[in-house]
Amino acid sequence: QVQLQESGAGLVKPAQTLSLTCTVSGDSLANNRYYWSWIRQPPGKGLEWVGAISYTGSAYYSPSLKSRTSISSDTSRSQFTLQLTSVTFEDTAIYYCARGMGWGAQAADYWGQGTQVTVSS
Repeated sequence: QVQLQESGAGLVKPAQTLSLTCTVSGDSLANNRYYWSWIRQPPGKGLEWVGAISYTGSAYYSPSLKSRTSISSDTSRSQFTLQLTSVTFEDTAIYYCARGMGWGAQAADYWGQGTQVTVSS
């Protein structure tokens, strides 16, 4: 059974860096069939793909967030991380990590439960 679990700070101040970790069990980040993604849902809005990392460690980012986003992985610890710099109130969202054979929410077959991140001073 594949499971993903997000962890990290739930409250971030404006202009600071949001950092989240996804811990994976039941699969390996070295599995060459899948991408490991971060997806978010702002309040009252739809799902937004943030970025993904492949089994090679190559990262791919949403064009609208690329300048502020970094995704990395630690295969030995079965974890991948999201860092989003210079956050604003618009970055407030539920953040999900997910596994998929492609990018985007439609490609994801396993999801974490999601973690609320609020940007507030």
